[in-house]
Amino acid sequence: MPTRRGPAPDPNARRRNTNHALGEHKLTPTSGEGRALPKALGIATSGAKRFWRTWSCSPQTQHWLETDWAELELTTKLVDAFYEGNVRLAGEIRQRVGRWGATTEDRARLRMDFSQQAEQEAAAAAQEAATDLDEELFKMLSE
Repeated sequence: MPTRRGPAPDPNARRRNTNHALGEHKLTPTSGEGRALPKALGIATSGAKRFWRTWSCSPQTQHWLETDWAELELTTKLVDAFYEGNVRLAGEIRQRVGRWGATTEDRARLRMDFSQQAEQEAAAAAQEAATDLDEELFKMLSE
């Protein structure tokens, strides 16, 4: 038997970070329209309007403060500029929405927990929005 390096493990060792649910965020689906898009933003593209609608109705917004909504307004302006042709903003937009839990990986990192119903509703909405988004992106890229 090979010799072990270092001291033998303590037989009474305990893990101190076993409570993984401590920082977990339980989210439930929201019902309703969410916040209305402020007209003062001057959003021109349908892609940015859809972006606002998607995020303003998302379960993450249950816990948002006014500063979070202000961040959504700024990001929506960036999305509007992106759809008007400034594709350099894509990385900045991705970083911002990643902090809100935009993808499955982001939500796992942020320890967000959704009910199954919320995931099914999100998948149905994403399928509907994907068709519109694909058409709009195709039109934008073919110009």
